[in-house]
Amino acid sequence: MRTPAEADSTATDEFQARTDAVRALEGEFGELIARMRRHLMENAQRVSPGMLPGAYKVFTTIVHRACIAQSALAEHLVVDKGQLSRTVRKLEQLGLIRRDPDPEDGRASILSPTELGLERLAAARAPQEDTLVKALHGWPIDDIRNLTRLLHALTTSSLP
Repeated sequence: MRTPAEADSTATDEFQARTDAVRALEGEFGELIARMRRHLMENAQRVSPGMLPGAYKVFTTIVHRACIAQSALAEHLVVDKGQLSRTVRKLEQLGLIRRDPDPEDGRASILSPTELGLERLAAARAPQEDTLVKALHGWPIDDIRNLTRLLHALTTSSLP
């Protein structure tokens, strides 16, 4: 049977080990985020020279949703509506998206990608398309599924 002092020491050791593990994970996330930012910047430049990563994120979100109300887009991205409006206008001027009136609310707009936008995005993504597939090539499929499950649990703040 452990003494109270031994139990406290074990709890302290476990807390420190957990803290160290979380800090290491945070460091790896920092590296992953930096790498993703570089990919986003490169892709944005390939879609349209001078495009900022934020505009690229707006554009890819519109593409991912196929069509989305501008107000829903602002809510989803948690961005200032004025800034989003300027970004949408620029994407529209570039011919990457189109804005149609919302049939349920004439004051609102529905945003969708144009054929040109889809083509430019596919061309921009092509050089890096297989990066993740190549990086995970030697991984067992069960490990990839487990990583996906764990990341989902982390992003939803649930237990794995």
